[in-house]
Amino acid sequence: MANNNNGKMSREEAGRLGGEATANNHDKEFYQEIGRKGGEATAESHDKEFYQEIGKKGGEATAESHDKEFYQEIGQKGGEATAESHGREFYEEIGRKGGEATSDSHDREFYQEIGQKGGQARNDNDGNDGKMSREEAGRKGGEARARQRRSD
Repeated sequence: MANNNNGKMSREEAGRLGGEATANNHDKEFYQEIGRKGGEATAESHDKEFYQEIGKKGGEATAESHDKEFYQEIGQKGGEATAESHGREFYEEIGRKGGEATSDSHDREFYQEIGQKGGQARNDNDGNDGKMSREEAGRKGGEARARQRRSD
């Protein structure tokens, strides 16, 4: 035990002993409850910018200490968890919303370019079986989407 000049316990030692005693006297639910209460109190006293800033700092710290495989693994786990808890309608809705957001921020040339690239990539991976080429289908899809945007 660390003592100061008066023979008393240091703050550090008192804090450590108090923490150990608390841990011995409380269960998981206790810590979940105080965490919930602390989160609610923090939410009431901080604004959106606070959470953006701590999120940015946390993301930067995580990026510095983890590699590509870490992000692949957590992405896969998150995707699997989401797939287990959501049905087809969920994916249709988020796909629609993503498509609308992309449509709002990109022009006709963007859709033509990604249609051509997608068609070419699929064509490179498949043999031609007498059907419309994937490149042609991609080009037509891009053109159709561009026409749809013009009419909206």
